[in-house]
Amino acid sequence: METAANVLSILLAISYLGSGGMKVLGQAKIIEGLDKLGVSRNLSRVIGALELAAAAGLLLGLVIGWLGAAAAIGLVLLMAGAIVFHIRAGDYADPKLRGPALMPVFLLLLSAATAALRILTL
Repeated sequence: METAANVLSILLAISYLGSGGMKVLGQAKIIEGLDKLGVSRNLSRVIGALELAAAAGLLLGLVIGWLGAAAAIGLVLLMAGAIVFHIRAGDYADPKLRGPALMPVFLLLLSAATAALRILTL
């Protein structure tokens, strides 16, 4: 179980380092997509900083298990918020937008699995 938790933690950390970094740096395509969801530039930077902090927590969680669990739980909450924004924007009803809008669902599930595995291996 610890190996699975480590692999998921590393994969999630890589994903959120990229995603969070683009938000913090204000990458145009990312900011444009968030604008369509009603997310302000300031909030997008806060989300990016939270993603970067969670990625660091996931990596530190390889050594300090409870920190990895806490970071994964934080990501579950963050992705739940992202799903709410996608629902309010109607993305799940539009076949063209449904695919990209499913990414937060996928990441929520991976984060939940990581949190559960981390907790079980404490």
